Amino acid sequence: MTATTAESTDPTPGSSASRAAQILARPVSINGLTVPNRIVMAPMTRMFSPGGVPGEDVVSYYARRAAAGVGLIVTEGTYVGHESAGESDRVPRFHGEEQLAGWAKVAEAVHAAGGTIVPQLWHIGMVRRPGKPPFEQAPAVGPSGIRLDGTQDGRAMTRGDLDDVIGAFAEAAAAAERIGFDGVELHGAHGYLIDQFLWAGTNRRTDAYGGDPVARTKFAAEIVAAVRASVSADFPVVFRYSQWKSDNYDARLAETPEELEAVLAPLAAAGVDAFHASTRRYWLPEFDGSDLNLAGWTKKLTGRPTITVGSVGLDGDFIRGFAGEGSAVKGLDDLLDRLERDEFDLVAVGRALLQDPEWAAKVLAGRFDDLAPYDAAALKTLS
Repeated sequence: MTATTAESTDPTPGSSASRAAQILARPVSINGLTVPNRIVMAPMTRMFSPGGVPGEDVVSYYARRAAAGVGLIVTEGTYVGHESAGESDRVPRFHGEEQLAGWAKVAEAVHAAGGTIVPQLWHIGMVRRPGKPPFEQAPAVGPSGIRLDGTQDGRAMTRGDLDDVIGAFAEAAAAAERIGFDGVELHGAHGYLIDQFLWAGTNRRTDAYGGDPVARTKFAAEIVAAVRASVSADFPVVFRYSQWKSDNYDARLAETPEELEAVLAPLAAAGVDAFHASTRRYWLPEFDGSDLNLAGWTKKLTGRPTITVGSVGLDGDFIRGFAGEGSAVKGLDDLLDRLERDEFDLVAVGRALLQDPEWAAKVLAGRFDDLAPYDAAALKTLS
Protein backbone atom coordinates (compact mmCIF):
# COMPACT_ATOMS: atom_id res chain seq x y z
CA MET A 1 0.00 0.00 0.00
CA THR A 2 1.35 3.42 -0.89
CA ALA A 3 1.49 6.33 1.51
CA THR A 4 -1.72 8.25 2.02
CA THR A 5 0.34 11.42 1.87
CA ALA A 6 2.22 10.94 -1.36
CA GLU A 7 5.98 11.25 -1.24
CA SER A 8 8.42 10.84 -4.05
CA THR A 9 10.89 7.99 -4.12
CA ASP A 10 13.02 10.05 -6.51
CA PRO A 11 16.59 10.08 -5.09
CA THR A 12 17.49 13.40 -6.73
CA PRO A 13 18.48 16.27 -4.41
CA GLY A 14 15.47 17.92 -2.82
CA SER A 15 13.17 14.91 -3.12
CA SER A 16 11.61 13.30 -0.04
CA ALA A 17 13.83 10.27 -0.54
CA SER A 18 16.95 12.38 -0.64
CA ARG A 19 15.85 14.44 2.37
CA ALA A 20 15.11 11.34 4.43
CA ALA A 21 18.57 9.97 3.75
CA GLN A 22 20.28 13.28 4.47
CA ILE A 23 18.34 14.25 7.58
CA LEU A 24 17.63 10.91 9.29
CA ALA A 25 20.99 9.30 8.53
CA ARG A 26 23.01 11.88 10.46
CA PRO A 27 24.71 10.51 13.60
CA VAL A 28 23.99 12.18 16.93
CA SER A 29 25.76 12.13 20.29
CA ILE A 30 24.18 11.61 23.72
CA ASN A 31 26.79 12.12 26.44
CA GLY A 32 29.50 10.61 24.30
CA LEU A 33 27.40 7.78 22.88
CA THR A 34 27.30 8.05 19.11
CA VAL A 35 23.94 6.94 17.75
CA PRO A 36 24.46 6.17 14.04
CA ASN A 37 21.24 7.84 12.88
CA ARG A 38 18.17 9.67 14.15
CA ILE A 39 15.77 6.71 14.22
CA VAL A 40 14.82 5.27 17.62
CA MET A 41 12.72 2.20 18.32
CA ALA A 42 10.13 3.32 20.85
CA PRO A 43 9.54 1.18 23.96
CA MET A 44 6.51 -1.08 23.52
CA THR A 45 5.33 -3.62 26.09
CA ARG A 46 5.16 -7.02 24.39
CA MET A 47 4.79 -9.61 27.21
CA PHE A 48 6.77 -12.37 25.49
CA SER A 49 9.18 -13.05 28.37
CA PRO A 50 7.82 -15.86 30.59
CA GLY A 51 9.21 -15.60 34.09
CA GLY A 52 10.48 -12.15 33.20
CA VAL A 53 13.29 -13.70 31.14
CA PRO A 54 13.90 -12.44 27.59
CA GLY A 55 14.57 -15.47 25.39
CA GLU A 56 16.01 -16.02 21.94
CA ASP A 57 12.84 -14.72 20.29
CA VAL A 58 13.29 -11.41 22.11
CA VAL A 59 16.96 -11.35 21.06
CA SER A 60 15.95 -11.81 17.41
CA TYR A 61 13.14 -9.25 17.66
CA TYR A 62 15.47 -6.42 18.66
CA ALA A 63 18.48 -7.51 16.59
CA ARG A 64 16.38 -7.68 13.43
CA ARG A 65 15.42 -4.02 13.76
CA ALA A 66 18.98 -2.94 14.53
CA ALA A 67 20.18 -4.81 11.44
CA ALA A 68 17.61 -2.94 9.37
CA GLY A 69 18.95 0.45 10.38
CA VAL A 70 17.40 1.52 13.68
CA GLY A 71 20.05 3.68 15.33
CA LEU A 72 18.92 3.42 18.96
CA ILE A 73 16.65 0.80 20.48
CA VAL A 74 14.78 1.57 23.68
CA THR A 75 13.57 -1.74 25.01
CA GLU A 76 10.09 -2.46 26.24
CA GLY A 77 9.56 -1.48 29.85
CA THR A 78 11.45 -3.75 32.25
CA TYR A 79 10.59 -4.06 35.93
CA VAL A 80 13.19 -2.89 38.44
CA GLY A 81 13.95 -5.03 41.50
CA HIS A 82 11.09 -3.99 43.77
CA GLU A 83 8.21 -6.39 44.46
CA SER A 84 5.52 -3.81 43.69
CA ALA A 85 7.14 -2.76 40.40
CA GLY A 86 4.90 -4.77 38.07
CA GLU A 87 1.87 -6.96 37.55
CA SER A 88 2.80 -9.52 34.91
CA ASP A 89 5.07 -12.54 34.86
CA ARG A 90 5.48 -12.15 31.09
CA VAL A 91 6.90 -8.64 31.16
CA PRO A 92 10.70 -8.81 31.33
CA ARG A 93 12.51 -7.90 34.54
CA PHE A 94 15.82 -6.14 34.89
CA HIS A 95 16.97 -8.00 37.98
CA GLY A 96 17.83 -11.61 38.66
CA GLU A 97 20.62 -13.75 37.23
CA GLU A 98 18.60 -15.47 34.51
CA GLN A 99 16.82 -12.29 33.48
CA LEU A 100 20.03 -10.27 33.16
CA ALA A 101 21.73 -13.08 31.27
CA GLY A 102 18.90 -12.90 28.74
CA TRP A 103 19.28 -9.14 28.43
CA ALA A 104 23.05 -9.46 27.94
CA LYS A 105 22.34 -11.59 24.86
CA VAL A 106 19.96 -8.92 23.55
CA ALA A 107 22.57 -6.18 23.92
CA GLU A 108 25.26 -8.32 22.29
CA ALA A 109 23.04 -9.12 19.30
CA VAL A 110 22.00 -5.49 18.77
CA HIS A 111 25.63 -4.39 18.84
CA ALA A 112 26.59 -7.13 16.37
CA ALA A 113 23.89 -5.77 14.06
CA GLY A 114 25.30 -2.25 14.27
CA GLY A 115 22.81 -0.64 16.65
CA THR A 116 22.83 0.87 20.11
CA ILE A 117 20.44 -0.09 22.89
CA VAL A 118 19.18 1.10 26.29
CA PRO A 119 16.73 -0.70 28.60
CA GLN A 120 13.70 1.19 29.83
CA LEU A 121 13.58 0.85 33.63
CA TRP A 122 10.03 0.77 34.98
CA HIS A 123 7.94 0.74 38.15
CA ILE A 124 4.18 0.90 37.63
CA GLY A 125 3.26 2.11 41.12
CA MET A 126 -0.47 2.51 41.70
CA VAL A 127 -1.33 0.94 38.35
CA ARG A 128 -0.62 -2.45 39.98
CA ARG A 129 -3.73 -4.53 40.76
CA PRO A 130 -4.08 -6.75 43.86
CA GLY A 131 -2.87 -10.32 43.67
CA LYS A 132 -1.11 -10.03 40.33
CA PRO A 133 2.24 -11.69 39.56
CA PRO A 134 5.18 -11.80 39.68
CA PHE A 135 4.86 -11.11 43.43
CA GLU A 136 1.20 -11.71 44.32
CA GLN A 137 1.37 -10.37 47.88
CA ALA A 138 3.03 -7.08 46.97
CA PRO A 139 0.84 -4.02 47.56
CA ALA A 140 0.21 -1.21 45.10
CA VAL A 141 2.27 1.75 46.27
CA GLY A 142 2.50 5.34 45.17
CA PRO A 143 3.00 8.87 46.42
CA SER A 144 -0.41 8.97 48.11
CA GLY A 145 -1.98 5.57 47.45
CA ILE A 146 -4.21 7.17 44.79
CA ARG A 147 -4.91 5.57 41.44
CA LEU A 148 -5.17 7.51 38.19
CA ASP A 149 -8.96 7.53 38.46
CA GLY A 150 -8.79 9.14 41.90
CA THR A 151 -9.66 6.08 43.96
CA GLN A 152 -7.52 5.43 47.01
CA ASP A 153 -6.89 1.74 47.56
CA GLY A 154 -3.11 1.49 47.74
CA ARG A 155 -0.42 2.50 50.18
CA ALA A 156 1.34 5.84 50.36
CA MET A 157 5.07 5.28 50.22
CA THR A 158 7.12 5.70 53.38
CA ARG A 159 10.64 7.07 53.47
CA GLY A 160 11.85 3.49 53.51
CA ASP A 161 9.79 2.69 50.42
CA LEU A 162 11.24 5.66 48.59
CA ASP A 163 14.77 4.59 49.43
CA ASP A 164 14.07 1.02 48.30
CA VAL A 165 12.74 2.11 44.92
CA ILE A 166 15.52 4.64 44.36
CA GLY A 167 18.00 1.87 45.14
CA ALA A 168 16.26 -0.53 42.75
CA PHE A 169 16.56 1.92 39.85
CA ALA A 170 20.23 2.56 40.67
CA GLU A 171 20.98 -1.18 40.85
CA ALA A 172 19.25 -1.81 37.54
CA ALA A 173 21.22 0.98 35.86
CA ALA A 174 24.50 -0.38 37.20
CA ALA A 175 23.52 -3.83 35.90
CA ALA A 176 22.75 -2.36 32.48
CA GLU A 177 26.24 -0.92 32.21
CA ARG A 178 27.81 -4.10 33.54
CA ILE A 179 26.14 -6.40 30.98
CA GLY A 180 26.89 -4.19 27.99
CA PHE A 181 24.03 -1.76 27.38
CA ASP A 182 24.75 1.73 26.04
CA GLY A 183 22.71 3.69 28.57
CA VAL A 184 19.36 3.55 30.35
CA GLU A 185 15.96 5.16 29.99
CA LEU A 186 13.92 5.91 33.12
CA HIS A 187 10.17 5.56 32.58
CA GLY A 188 8.72 8.74 34.05
CA ALA A 189 5.65 8.91 31.79
CA HIS A 190 2.06 7.75 31.28
CA GLY A 191 0.92 7.70 34.90
CA TYR A 192 3.36 5.10 36.24
CA LEU A 193 5.19 5.50 39.55
CA ILE A 194 7.66 8.29 38.76
CA ASP A 195 4.96 10.18 36.90
CA GLN A 196 2.54 9.68 39.80
CA PHE A 197 4.88 11.84 41.86
CA LEU A 198 5.16 14.46 39.10
CA TRP A 199 1.40 14.83 38.62
CA ALA A 200 -0.77 16.72 41.10
CA GLY A 201 -3.65 14.36 40.37
CA THR A 202 -1.92 11.47 42.14
CA ASN A 203 0.53 13.28 44.42
CA ARG A 204 -1.24 14.71 47.47
CA ARG A 205 1.75 14.47 49.80
CA THR A 206 2.39 17.20 52.35
CA ASP A 207 6.05 16.35 52.96
CA ALA A 208 9.06 17.37 50.87
CA TYR A 209 7.88 15.15 47.99
CA GLY A 210 4.56 16.93 47.41
CA GLY A 211 3.19 20.39 46.87
CA ASP A 212 4.42 22.64 44.08
CA PRO A 213 5.84 21.30 40.79
CA VAL A 214 9.44 21.49 42.00
CA ALA A 215 8.64 19.52 45.16
CA ARG A 216 6.76 16.92 43.12
CA THR A 217 9.92 16.48 41.04
CA LYS A 218 12.05 15.61 44.06
CA PHE A 219 11.53 11.83 43.91
CA ALA A 220 12.29 11.68 40.17
CA ALA A 221 15.38 13.85 40.62
CA GLU A 222 16.62 11.60 43.43
CA ILE A 223 16.22 8.55 41.18
CA VAL A 224 18.14 10.31 38.42
CA ALA A 225 20.91 11.33 40.83
CA ALA A 226 21.19 7.80 42.24
CA VAL A 227 21.30 6.31 38.76
CA ARG A 228 23.88 8.87 37.69
CA ALA A 229 26.05 7.98 40.69
CA SER A 230 25.79 4.23 40.01
CA VAL A 231 27.14 4.35 36.45
CA SER A 232 30.09 5.87 34.63
CA ALA A 233 30.06 9.59 33.92
CA ASP A 234 29.76 8.95 30.18
CA PHE A 235 26.94 6.39 30.47
CA PRO A 236 23.82 8.10 29.06
CA VAL A 237 20.73 8.56 31.23
CA VAL A 238 17.52 9.24 29.28
CA PHE A 239 14.31 10.34 31.00
CA ARG A 240 10.93 9.69 29.38
CA TYR A 241 8.00 11.83 30.47
CA SER A 242 4.57 12.85 29.23
CA GLN A 243 1.78 15.26 29.92
CA TRP A 244 -0.96 12.65 29.27
CA LYS A 245 -1.61 9.63 31.47
CA SER A 246 -3.07 6.23 30.68
CA ASP A 247 -6.86 6.69 30.53
CA ASN A 248 -6.46 10.43 31.18
CA TYR A 249 -5.32 11.92 27.90
CA ASP A 250 -6.06 15.52 28.90
CA ALA A 251 -3.85 15.45 32.02
CA ARG A 252 -1.01 17.94 32.09
CA LEU A 253 2.07 18.47 34.21
CA ALA A 254 2.44 21.99 32.88
CA GLU A 255 0.10 24.53 31.29
CA THR A 256 2.89 26.93 30.28
CA PRO A 257 6.55 26.74 29.26
CA GLU A 258 7.46 28.25 32.62
CA GLU A 259 5.69 25.47 34.49
CA LEU A 260 7.35 22.87 32.27
CA GLU A 261 10.77 24.35 32.97
CA ALA A 262 10.09 24.04 36.72
CA VAL A 263 9.63 20.28 36.22
CA LEU A 264 12.51 19.69 33.82
CA ALA A 265 15.24 21.83 35.34
CA PRO A 266 15.72 19.70 38.50
CA LEU A 267 15.88 16.56 36.36
CA ALA A 268 18.49 18.04 34.04
CA ALA A 269 20.50 19.24 37.05
CA ALA A 270 20.34 15.75 38.59
CA GLY A 271 21.99 14.20 35.55
CA VAL A 272 19.54 13.57 32.69
CA ASP A 273 21.48 13.50 29.42
CA ALA A 274 18.48 13.39 27.07
CA PHE A 275 14.70 13.65 27.37
CA HIS A 276 12.16 11.45 25.59
CA ALA A 277 9.02 13.56 25.38
CA SER A 278 6.04 11.26 24.85
CA THR A 279 3.07 12.60 22.90
CA ARG A 280 0.28 10.84 21.05
CA ARG A 281 0.77 12.91 17.87
CA TYR A 282 4.18 14.47 17.38
CA TRP A 283 2.93 17.23 15.05
CA LEU A 284 0.71 18.98 17.61
CA PRO A 285 2.00 22.18 19.25
CA GLU A 286 2.34 21.92 23.02
CA PHE A 287 1.54 25.49 24.08
CA ASP A 288 -0.36 28.37 22.52
CA GLY A 289 1.65 30.84 20.51
CA SER A 290 4.28 28.41 19.22
CA ASP A 291 4.51 25.52 16.77
CA LEU A 292 7.01 23.67 18.97
CA ASN A 293 5.90 20.24 20.12
CA LEU A 294 6.71 18.86 23.58
CA ALA A 295 10.16 17.62 22.54
CA GLY A 296 10.86 20.98 20.95
CA TRP A 297 9.98 22.86 24.10
CA THR A 298 12.01 20.39 26.15
CA LYS A 299 15.11 21.04 24.07
CA LYS A 300 14.59 24.79 24.18
CA LEU A 301 14.15 24.83 27.97
CA THR A 302 16.89 22.38 28.97
CA GLY A 303 19.43 22.43 26.16
CA ARG A 304 19.51 18.64 26.30
CA PRO A 305 19.05 16.37 23.25
CA THR A 306 15.44 15.29 22.87
CA ILE A 307 13.53 12.41 21.31
CA THR A 308 10.10 13.04 19.82
CA VAL A 309 7.45 10.34 19.43
CA GLY A 310 3.79 9.98 18.55
CA SER A 311 2.23 8.31 15.50
CA VAL A 312 5.36 8.71 13.37
CA GLY A 313 4.68 7.41 9.88
CA LEU A 314 1.02 6.63 10.59
CA ASP A 315 -2.20 8.61 10.42
CA GLY A 316 -3.82 7.40 13.66
CA ASP A 317 -2.59 7.62 17.23
CA PHE A 318 -1.37 4.55 19.07
CA ILE A 319 -4.26 4.47 21.57
CA ARG A 320 -6.64 3.40 18.80
CA GLY A 321 -3.92 1.16 17.39
CA PHE A 322 -3.51 -0.76 20.62
CA ALA A 323 -7.30 -0.97 20.85
CA GLY A 324 -7.30 -3.06 17.69
CA GLU A 325 -7.56 -0.43 14.94
CA GLY A 326 -5.20 -0.25 12.00
CA SER A 327 -3.57 2.88 10.63
CA ALA A 328 -2.64 3.97 7.14
CA VAL A 329 0.82 5.19 6.20
CA LYS A 330 1.44 8.90 6.63
CA GLY A 331 4.16 10.98 4.99
CA LEU A 332 7.24 12.25 6.80
CA ASP A 333 7.82 15.65 5.20
CA ASP A 334 6.65 17.59 8.29
CA LEU A 335 8.84 15.43 10.51
CA LEU A 336 11.85 16.06 8.28
CA ASP A 337 11.15 19.80 8.31
CA ARG A 338 11.21 19.82 12.12
CA LEU A 339 14.39 17.75 12.29
CA GLU A 340 16.04 19.99 9.72
CA ARG A 341 15.46 23.04 11.88
CA ASP A 342 16.67 21.16 14.98
CA GLU A 343 13.39 21.34 16.88
CA PHE A 344 14.38 17.95 18.35
CA ASP A 345 17.20 15.49 17.76
CA LEU A 346 15.83 11.96 17.39
CA VAL A 347 12.56 10.35 16.35
CA ALA A 348 11.07 7.33 18.12
CA VAL A 349 8.97 5.00 15.97
CA GLY A 350 6.54 2.55 17.53
CA ARG A 351 3.78 0.77 15.65
CA ALA A 352 5.34 1.31 12.22
CA LEU A 353 8.42 -0.63 13.39
CA LEU A 354 6.24 -3.21 15.07
CA GLN A 355 4.47 -3.80 11.77
CA ASP A 356 7.58 -3.70 9.60
CA PRO A 357 11.04 -4.53 11.01
CA GLU A 358 12.51 -3.10 7.78
CA TRP A 359 10.85 0.32 8.25
CA ALA A 360 14.09 2.18 8.96
CA ALA A 361 15.93 0.66 6.01
CA LYS A 362 13.06 1.52 3.67
CA VAL A 363 12.80 5.12 4.90
CA LEU A 364 16.56 5.71 4.80
CA ALA A 365 16.61 4.39 1.23
CA GLY A 366 13.59 6.49 0.23
CA ARG A 367 11.44 3.41 -0.46
CA PHE A 368 8.24 5.04 0.79
CA ASP A 369 6.06 3.05 -1.59
CA ASP A 370 7.18 -0.13 0.18
CA LEU A 371 5.92 0.97 3.60
CA ALA A 372 3.04 -1.08 4.98
CA PRO A 373 0.00 0.18 6.90
CA TYR A 374 -0.26 -0.85 10.52
CA ASP A 375 -2.36 -3.92 11.29
CA ALA A 376 -3.17 -4.49 14.97
CA ALA A 377 -2.56 -8.20 14.42
CA ALA A 378 1.15 -7.33 14.65
CA LEU A 379 0.68 -7.14 18.41
CA LYS A 380 0.02 -10.86 18.61
CA THR A 381 3.43 -12.00 17.43
CA LEU A 382 7.06 -11.23 18.16
CA SER A 383 8.59 -11.06 14.72
